[in-house]
Amino acid sequence: MINIRFITNIIGKLLLIECVCFLLCVLISLLYGESDTLAFLYSAIITGITGMCMAYIVKAPDQILAKKDGYFTVTCIWLFFSLFGCLPFIIGNTIPSFTDAFFETMSGFTTTGSSILNDIESLPHATLFWRSMTQWLGGLGIAVLFLAILPSLGIEGRDLYVAEVPGPTHNKMAATFYSSARKLWLFYLSFTALETILLMFGGMSLFDAICHSFSTMATGGFSTKQDSIAYWNSPYIQYVIMLFMFIAAINFGLYLTALKGDFKRIFHDEELRWYTIIIAVCSIVIACGLYFNGWAGAENVSGMQPSRS
Repeated sequence: MINIRFITNIIGKLLLIECVCFLLCVLISLLYGESDTLAFLYSAIITGITGMCMAYIVKAPDQILAKKDGYFTVTCIWLFFSLFGCLPFIIGNTIPSFTDAFFETMSGFTTTGSSILNDIESLPHATLFWRSMTQWLGGLGIAVLFLAILPSLGIEGRDLYVAEVPGPTHNKMAATFYSSARKLWLFYLSFTALETILLMFGGMSLFDAICHSFSTMATGGFSTKQDSIAYWNSPYIQYVIMLFMFIAAINFGLYLTALKGDFKRIFHDEELRWYTIIIAVCSIVIACGLYFNGWAGAENVSGMQPSRS
């Protein structure tokens, strides 16, 4: 039997984390003096009350998760996070349709990058920030975040960890999944901060740099501009984003391996080797196709129409 009560507790605690994220967006809305403050405040209240009820009213005497529970829990996390995550769009009337709002939010948390929006720059800053944050939270995994900041639950985190983290888990991640989750998020945060700084050197504002770093590290694609990064017409910005997109797509377990100094295992990792080869070959082929067909020059970031002669 699936441990429904304990899974409900876990989802409730995660909704409290989402509530905190909404409150951060409230601060951003107040900072810019825009109209979506109440939308995020009401969303935080609704999500916080629901999370409190699920986490502390529902009793779970048996705090054990089997492997099937782990996969079921992660699936429920995506659904509940998206369900409550779309509230600011609906309440703030930025995406009034529930179907569209849920699609946009699910696209963010799953780092799909698809969007129903046609006028992105008309959205308030806090809404844009939340939209990018959905990708960032989903990029490494909400369940991994849960294990990183809530290790005091006294549960075995292996099944949640394995259900969330894709690809091989090198050396069983040292068999301590709480510690591994914290280290993964430390890498994730560090790369995000570094990319933000580098993008600011390229001319982005702090706000735009953070949002694009969120999207890049999640390998998602949401932007704060309708023209995406073409808005800045900057090869430097494109190179920075390409570099960190490549870094973010590498199995983060390899970074833990590097932290231990086991570089031999990294160099012999078949997944990384083929990933690098495929990216390099495809990039060269596509670049040559664009160049020789007249669609783009070597540094023509905005692109150009093919020659008609």
